[in-house]
Amino acid sequence: MPDFPTPHGDRLRSLLRNRKLPDGDRAEVREAIRRYDAWIAECEAASGSAEEIVPALTSSLNLYKEYIDCQLVFDSEHDFLYRQKGQLKLDNTILEEFLSRMVGQVFSDRLRELDLVMGPTTSFSHLRFDSSLLLPMTGGGMALRSKDHDFALARPLFLRASHDADFGESCDASTHLAYVAAEIKTNLDKTMFQEASGTAYDLKLALPNSRYFLLCEWLDMTPISTAVTAIEEVIVLRKARRLPADLRQHFSTAAGRRRHRVAFLRHLAENPFAPEAFGRFLSHVERLLGNGAGSEQDALERGWF
Repeated sequence: MPDFPTPHGDRLRSLLRNRKLPDGDRAEVREAIRRYDAWIAECEAASGSAEEIVPALTSSLNLYKEYIDCQLVFDSEHDFLYRQKGQLKLDNTILEEFLSRMVGQVFSDRLRELDLVMGPTTSFSHLRFDSSLLLPMTGGGMALRSKDHDFALARPLFLRASHDADFGESCDASTHLAYVAAEIKTNLDKTMFQEASGTAYDLKLALPNSRYFLLCEWLDMTPISTAVTAIEEVIVLRKARRLPADLRQHFSTAAGRRRHRVAFLRHLAENPFAPEAFGRFLSHVERLLGNGAGSEQDALERGWF
């Protein structure tokens, strides 16, 4: 089993060291770390074909994510975890870690063969030179701009620029080329969609063969066609909308969360993560890795090629 990135596990352990964490929540955070370790062990035990692995991993994700969302954050008698969950990044780092693990376990042999970097990655976005005719600079003043991606399949990239043919005085930089990049949002609204459209455009401009995906847990906007953007596809992992604002406004206090706990739990239970949504993303990765054509019989069984 390869080593997978652990952004969520790192966040949990960092949270336990956070001095602002209320003392009343510390025991539950320790329990969350224990459950996290158990969740990872359960994920590592999943084996078989993609058709077997994806439902098993998704079922395990639903149970663990519900524990974090409900018992750790929502049920807290203090308001720190709920109000700061965006800053603490407990939500989307679960999906960051899960996506890397799922892709890694399904395509382990192919990824090992290609020697790709996988997971949250800082990748090439733009290159400029800040020197001028009257103000020469080492390496032309090469300035590299990179972008953090929640998930990427990438390769390292090392750059060197110099005015000297022998590179005696040079400017060096390193980054990655992301051939597959995905942004993961807990709640996708129109502003986030527009920002992702800009990121996808920059990525495609720098690397035309790249593919950019936008994954979200809950939809919080009217769907917009990705055909007019550089985004390959938007995938709504729970296939559901976010809870309405008039209900969410009560969640900022412990008393409000207690009053509306049933509605919150019902929304989670009725809209679990869908294995077919993750399967959709995997089908894109499969084609990009060169395993998508298959035999005629495979195409007929799927109904598409």
